[in-house]
Amino acid sequence: MISELPLFTDYPPYINILFCVFVGTIAISLFYQLFFFSRLAFYKDIQKPESVDEWPGVSVVVCAWNELENLKKLIPLLLNQKYPYFEIIIVDDRSDDECYDFLLFESFKHPKLHLVRINDTPDHISSKKYALTLGIKAAQYDIVLLTDADCLPESDNWITYMTSPIRDEKKVVLGFSPYRYNTGFLNFLIRHETFYTAVQYMSFAVAGLPYMGVGRNLSYRKSLFIQNKGFHSHLRVVGGDDDLFVGEVANKKNTAICVLPDSFMVSEPKSTFKTWFRQKRRHLNVGKKYKLRNKFLLAMLSLSQLLFWVCGILLVCLQAFIPFVVIGWLIRTIVQTWLLYRIAKRLDESIEWYTLPLFDFFYTFYYMFIGTWALFTKRASWS
Repeated sequence: MISELPLFTDYPPYINILFCVFVGTIAISLFYQLFFFSRLAFYKDIQKPESVDEWPGVSVVVCAWNELENLKKLIPLLLNQKYPYFEIIIVDDRSDDECYDFLLFESFKHPKLHLVRINDTPDHISSKKYALTLGIKAAQYDIVLLTDADCLPESDNWITYMTSPIRDEKKVVLGFSPYRYNTGFLNFLIRHETFYTAVQYMSFAVAGLPYMGVGRNLSYRKSLFIQNKGFHSHLRVVGGDDDLFVGEVANKKNTAICVLPDSFMVSEPKSTFKTWFRQKRRHLNVGKKYKLRNKFLLAMLSLSQLLFWVCGILLVCLQAFIPFVVIGWLIRTIVQTWLLYRIAKRLDESIEWYTLPLFDFFYTFYYMFIGTWALFTKRASWS
């Protein structure tokens, strides 16, 4: 039986090289799964504090651009948060709907709600970063908690969970913001891609290599923002107010994550491929400005996934090393699915285990398509 297995001498050199690359991608994938992702799969998060001697004040900052209907849903949930000392700062960024009138009226009704109005944005800074800068500067408390107008907190303890890790030397908390479950293939891709992105940035943070967060659910100290001169190093970049900023200020000692369900901020997903691709293109353009170490680690992970499927499919089509291809696919798939599903049960219960290998396959073509599109299209705007 062993003598019947294919050998290198049975195939031309290019097929042997293809097989070696295939084996190498499995080794790289298993390294990421076991060294990084396993840390998140078995991560023990903080529990809700029974009591806190000194509850620090928290400033919740939300930037809005024509978000009237979303703000009508979000503001009541923020005001009902079970936290003793907090304020809500809504930055109305040049809205031309009825946002300003609504927010002005609400701010008179609720002392905790404050309005910052923007009529013009300077040319030297992206609009989102300018709005965030004004909102953070207006904050009266040192702990700033960020989210977007189209998000909704999963519980009335959102502020508590997302800020309680900021004690002593911890200054940054990375949260999770899943997209709401809907039917359809686009929703499948959005939810899985968001989940997989969270797996990466959270597991890297647990390993002591934080490189990004998501602005829909992110907390840090205002003093850290001021010390870093805000978004000074990437003012003109569209996006990056979360990942580039976190990549600059976060480190092993000052960063924590929160994966408790009550800390989540649920977002409404894009409804068309066009709007989703535009969002992903903006993220890829920002990713080019990551630190070299982070770009290398993420590129190796993405490249190993792409080459795994490409080389594996080619080997099967060429009818070469098929038993080894099947064994390699099983090993990688079983380990990856086990770890990712363990994480999914904590982050996004709408993701079933059997969908993870399917997404892994489709994500390969996502890399090929969206990466090529990002190279040959113009820069996207925030709004």
